[in-house]
Amino acid sequence: MEPLDLARLEFALTTSLHFLFVALTLGLAPLILYMQARWVFGGRPVYERMTRFWGQIYLVNYALGIVTGIVMEFQFGLNWSGLTKLTGDVFGAAIALETLVAFFLESTFLGLWIFGWHRLPRIAHLAVFAVVTLTAYASAFFIMVSNSFMQHPVGYERHGAGIRLTDFGALVSNPALTVTLAHLLPAALSVGAFFVAGVSAHHFIRRTRDVDFFRRSMRVGLVVAAVTAPLVMAGGIAQFPVIGGFQPVKTALTSGNAEELAKAQSLLAARFGPGDLTPPTWIYEVGQVMIYIGQILALSALLLLPLMVWRWSIRLRPLLYVMTFLIPLPFVAAVCGWLVREVGRQPWAVYGLLRTEEALGDIGPAAITGSLVAFTTVLLFLAVVDYSLIAHFVRRGPEEDVLTLGARTLPAPEPGTATRLSPEKPEKPEREETSWTSSGY
Repeated sequence: MEPLDLARLEFALTTSLHFLFVALTLGLAPLILYMQARWVFGGRPVYERMTRFWGQIYLVNYALGIVTGIVMEFQFGLNWSGLTKLTGDVFGAAIALETLVAFFLESTFLGLWIFGWHRLPRIAHLAVFAVVTLTAYASAFFIMVSNSFMQHPVGYERHGAGIRLTDFGALVSNPALTVTLAHLLPAALSVGAFFVAGVSAHHFIRRTRDVDFFRRSMRVGLVVAAVTAPLVMAGGIAQFPVIGGFQPVKTALTSGNAEELAKAQSLLAARFGPGDLTPPTWIYEVGQVMIYIGQILALSALLLLPLMVWRWSIRLRPLLYVMTFLIPLPFVAAVCGWLVREVGRQPWAVYGLLRTEEALGDIGPAAITGSLVAFTTVLLFLAVVDYSLIAHFVRRGPEEDVLTLGARTLPAPEPGTATRLSPEKPEKPEREETSWTSSGY
């Protein structure tokens, strides 16, 4: 393979693997924030247990996701020096802000949240995780600012051999960014919602004794899924006319309309001159997979939620198996959407400014092959570790948790008389419903 093909393959693999971590992190954070808020303002112990159980899964995914992000960003300097030379002053501004948010604010407040259980006041502890959630989405926002500039460059001017930022407002109001956020944010929430509902269904299949715990978790997941799944589809449809304004070939390919494709190709020839400026046609099939999965998820969520109200989703085992089957589908749809967005931009690294072969640094095939093998191996290993740990915590259930760094408070007979225990000897909280028989199932 040519160095360009190897570099593109490396970035595609590492970015797709990293995006799986990001999607689950963004999807779980608001759900955990809601559970903790219910505990803080309602005082029910089940919501504290829910916060701890889903929070430990969030922590595992977050920690390994940070490492995969660092591995991915190494490639900008190693393989794509042409990109950084031209767009570093613009591209780097948003990346720097993302680094400050993710590595300083988010990680700092996440540490406070981990060590602050029953040491910080409940409201303050909730506020800490609210900051964690906001910074997670701010991090995603700044990454998408950089990516949207590559899709539709705005707010810059030529400066010598490179470009420099002249209008930060134009950068953050880029139409390639705004329409994408309307699709990406509900998609991330959908990932977390179907994950929570599916894991809860898995425990009902195993006839869990924590019926109330997983019934409430499933309800949270299905409600969020029923709201976000249709929004994902609506946001995806809304992108077509906007993206078609500056990347007409991409939208023509994903729509499968040969007449529109021919018209779009003629527009590109008039703008950029003769040459093959059509991205790989297989993005049509990838886009169709994404669309079909989106329809399945939206229909499933809208059907399962009413059944949850009557508790049929818990009683009928076939429905439980359906929910567990749905867990990986949002991840697959997210990767398909990412491929359509990125591959559909080809042959441009920065659309209309820098072709992909010009963005490649002066690096030989042996060096790229070495980094491809090394980075892909590291990320695959981290992905296996991540999902193995998540599967371990999922199977173990809420019997024990890793969020025991802060002291626990046992339920007290009267407010204000709680007894504090050391982290080394936590006591299991009482279940509100301890068996299928006692809860009427």
